[in-house]
Amino acid sequence: MVLFCTVTSCSKDTDVIVEETPEDYTIDLNLANETDWEMANEILDLVNQHRVSQGLTPLKRDQQYASAYAVDHTFYMIDLEEINHDHFDVRKKGLKDRGAKIVGENVAFGYPTAEEVVNAWINSPGHLANIEGNFTHSGFGVIEAPDGRVYFTQLFYKK
Repeated sequence: MVLFCTVTSCSKDTDVIVEETPEDYTIDLNLANETDWEMANEILDLVNQHRVSQGLTPLKRDQQYASAYAVDHTFYMIDLEEINHDHFDVRKKGLKDRGAKIVGENVAFGYPTAEEVVNAWINSPGHLANIEGNFTHSGFGVIEAPDGRVYFTQLFYKK
């Protein structure tokens, strides 16, 4: 069996505005409950182990806005059956409106375990830049699609 996995990242310095952000955009905080928190917590533990090994402070889990935005984006990617950073400006603005100074995002799909997705991100310069970035918090959208593949959105921000 061959499993083809693709990952991509978006750093805080590469914003591509896809569309105008509606001024009244709101997010349902209940979306944060849709993430697979068992796997998300494993990802956060692995990311924080790496950060500490590099002399960086651990990230705090955001189970509110960042995770709601991440879940919303993960469902969007599942609907399209592809990973992307479409509408990153909306997620970034939403977090900045709530006090974030900088925002970054990693996405992926097809990795069956937290260890595999984190290893892939650590071995990718763009993803690693976010993992080791000047961030304080992280939110997660970790959702299994109907076809069994797991899609991931990890949002990073600094308060």
